[in-house]
Amino acid sequence: MTKRSLQNILVTGGCGFIGSNFIRYLFSLPDFKGNVINIDKLTYAGNIHNLADISSMYRDSRYFFVHDDICNASGLKDIFESYAIDTVVHFAAESHVDRSIFGPAEFIQTNIIGTFALLEAAREAWTDLSGKLFYHISTDEVYGSLGDDGCFYEDTPYDPRSPYSASKASADHLVKAYFHTYGIPVIISNCSNNYGPFQFPEKLIPLMIINMLEEKPLPVYGDGKNVRDWLHVDDHCSAIWILLQKGLAGQKYNIGGCNEIDNLSLVNMLCKAMARHMSLDDDYYIRLLTFVKDRPGHDWRYAVNCDRIMNEIGWTQGIDFATGLRSTIEWYCSNREWVDSVVSGGYREWVKLHY
Repeated sequence: MTKRSLQNILVTGGCGFIGSNFIRYLFSLPDFKGNVINIDKLTYAGNIHNLADISSMYRDSRYFFVHDDICNASGLKDIFESYAIDTVVHFAAESHVDRSIFGPAEFIQTNIIGTFALLEAAREAWTDLSGKLFYHISTDEVYGSLGDDGCFYEDTPYDPRSPYSASKASADHLVKAYFHTYGIPVIISNCSNNYGPFQFPEKLIPLMIINMLEEKPLPVYGDGKNVRDWLHVDDHCSAIWILLQKGLAGQKYNIGGCNEIDNLSLVNMLCKAMARHMSLDDDYYIRLLTFVKDRPGHDWRYAVNCDRIMNEIGWTQGIDFATGLRSTIEWYCSNREWVDSVVSGGYREWVKLHY
């Protein structure tokens, strides 16, 4: 299988959790010699300091930052022209289910209209499609909810249950339509729940770690039996990289961690791992566990089948779950200045209101 040559990569939402980890991953690769153009609106979850090290090393040589909105068509046109973009890796999205329930409009705007604007910019700029690729990062939540058995495959019918997952499903359909209608080379990947460094603490794992650091309640929805599959962000980045090089245009790929666990068991694991990291009794943080009212339309279980990317592309996960959790805890404990800057930006007020 022939590898693609990736020269000028436009990363959308590169100051967010997965985007910033991916950019850092790119620059860690000895065989990546190209340039990265990062466009980010810098909303509450986008932090320019997430890439301070990359900026200091490569700014305006191989790394270029553009503070703009992907819905800004004229701005996108300038980027494609100025940097001769040949590859798009599209992370930018509103991604928190709870926020989509309380305020769906931003999700429709960014996830659907923003994706449309980006596709249009690529269609206009790419008069020659050779060597071009539009890679769209999506979620397993577009498939809906599973029972106790089974898993999602790439051909599982879409059945989104929240404004967030519905907006991502809409974006997926737009991307696939531009492949069939205009011939734009696209790849879509649907990942399971990510965890790791630089994740904004509205998501379960960093929220629990930070609340334990501050000895605040650990809110768990309902009875805590909802099941998720957890993928370390570094494994996700390695999957994206191999798909950028070898993935089949027009294809979808599921990317999962093969780490299914219910929320309550996960919180208990985190409590024990955190206590050991802090040299405390194993049960020290369990006392903070607090069950809260379940959120509307809470999907019961997610699980993705990864056979396609494993068998056809040769990817597999490299980080076992226990190791990944320990390293994530260590990162948040060692980066208290980052944590303090994030939680001081009005996030605590949002948590108090909605949990």
